[in-house]
Amino acid sequence: MKKLNLGCGNDIRQGYINLDVAELDGVDVVWDVKKLPLPFGKGEFDEILCNDILEHIDYIPLLKDLHRILKKDGVLKIRVPHFTSANNYRDPTHKKMFSILTFDFFVKGHGRDYYFDFEFGEAKGKITFYKRPYYFWNYLLELIFNLNKRMRIIYEETPFRFFPAENLLVEMRK
Repeated sequence: MKKLNLGCGNDIRQGYINLDVAELDGVDVVWDVKKLPLPFGKGEFDEILCNDILEHIDYIPLLKDLHRILKKDGVLKIRVPHFTSANNYRDPTHKKMFSILTFDFFVKGHGRDYYFDFEFGEAKGKITFYKRPYYFWNYLLELIFNLNKRMRIIYEETPFRFFPAENLLVEMRK
């Protein structure tokens, strides 16, 4: 299996090609993801890990190029801050916010296929909550709201947002 760790920073992973804009120890490919296309061939990767990068850029052109370099049935694993996350506001480099439904726009049959000239076969996601001893209720909230997609939508549409989430974890299969 060929795997890419996109925007790895200091999160260097064994068994992955680690790509980052900074020339850090362990980075295999130094590249700015805003410069497209990425330096890889069509259908080259079985898995692409994309943690904490999409919120910093205009991500739609990058998603299209990730789709290009992903093999058929390959998986794109994404971690981004949930729109209720305080991390969205703390980091001045964050440009985008995400809902549990954001990535559905890139899935075949979503009903908005006309927006994009690429599509994934499916997207599965879950919401994570801050794990701190003084946020003991977050452990229970995470279990409840990740029971199914409807529960995640209920969380986003109701005052439960008084209990902010931390991240979205999304897997998109080509």
